[in-house]
Amino acid sequence: MDRSNAKIIYETQVQDIGAEAKEFAEIKMLILFGNEAPDALRSSCYIIAVNPLQGTIVPGMILQIDDHEYQITAVGNEVQRNLGNLGHIAISLTGKQTAELPGTLYVENGNYPDIIKGSTLKIIEN
Repeated sequence: MDRSNAKIIYETQVQDIGAEAKEFAEIKMLILFGNEAPDALRSSCYIIAVNPLQGTIVPGMILQIDDHEYQITAVGNEVQRNLGNLGHIAISLTGKQTAELPGTLYVENGNYPDIIKGSTLKIIEN
């Protein structure tokens, strides 16, 4: 879908991938953390560049990971602050309509993305 005119709320790139990050595919979750991730968590995370948000993340927006697009279904009440300050959120690909965890962004049930170093993540107004 052409989103060239859409407003980008957040954009970052994956800088590193923890050795165990892809193991969360079993529970349809991925964990993002900025480069300041503590050593105890680093192996479980996709390490991203921490960038400021350009608006408020709300359900109905699109999470784009490279060529994969997922509609955002629910936003935990810590997602905005944690993503902007630490680059740290969990993304749940379960389609839940209610945020059960404060630091989790919920998106439509979909295939787990193949994330590599250099992958681009965007949150886009729909």
